[in-house]
Amino acid sequence: MAAGIRGTRGTPPGARPAGPGPTAPPERPGGAPRPLLVRELLLVTALFLVYKSGRAFANGHELRAFHNADLIWAAERAVRLPAEGTVQALLLHGEPLVRAANTYYAAVHFPATIAFLAWLYRHRPGHYLWSRRVLALLTAAALALHLLMPLAPPRMLSASGLVDTARVYGPSVYGATPRTDSMANQFAAMPSLHFGWALMLAIGLIVATRSMWRWLWLLHPLVTLLVIVGTANHYWFDALAAAALLALALAVVRPPGAHATGPDAARDAGPATPAPLAAGAPR
Repeated sequence: MAAGIRGTRGTPPGARPAGPGPTAPPERPGGAPRPLLVRELLLVTALFLVYKSGRAFANGHELRAFHNADLIWAAERAVRLPAEGTVQALLLHGEPLVRAANTYYAAVHFPATIAFLAWLYRHRPGHYLWSRRVLALLTAAALALHLLMPLAPPRMLSASGLVDTARVYGPSVYGATPRTDSMANQFAAMPSLHFGWALMLAIGLIVATRSMWRWLWLLHPLVTLLVIVGTANHYWFDALAAAALLALALAVVRPPGAHATGPDAARDAGPATPAPLAAGAPR
């Protein structure tokens, strides 16, 4: 009885269990303390360098990439997906619009993802860890698919009849000669990490916030989808593949606040709070 009155591990009744300290408070019950900033910066940088190196390693498979592009294009027509040219025709109505789409493709992808992770790190540490793990898993799966299935984007496929809008109107993030482009592997169209990361950004902010306006974050992946297709950088299937890989990553990585089961449940629940003593109960 005395143990029940004093609480778990000798905590006196009414006393708060010791926490991680004021510099790294958990965001809520079941949350996580904020990880060390230096470690996170080093980890994210290392993951980025591994990904860039892997994409460069996947370069040099042009014949396979164009063969796969023909297959993807034929498959999209077989299932009667809307032609990518329909979206591009809307962009080509005005040069300012197509330039804005090219700029969105070139300038929003990385900064938006970095800002997303930075905000979560500062305000929602548990959601930051969850989102970082999901993004890392998604990116690793994407790299594996890039290696297994090199794919030329629709802007390179003559059968598509599409315009390379970045080359014609600017700005462009790719080298003029794809096979010698040392900055990026232009034959890694599937999956589209532009769309995958944008979709995770929206999901992460919807889960981490409570504003009634939070659903508007879905506009970011929607605009990204129209941009990557309209600028002829990706097929519809590239976005579908990214969404499928993201769904798998979300299924594997437990979200913050998820209830643990088994031996971990008691640990995650934290110290038990003793019930108030009934009147006349023995002390």
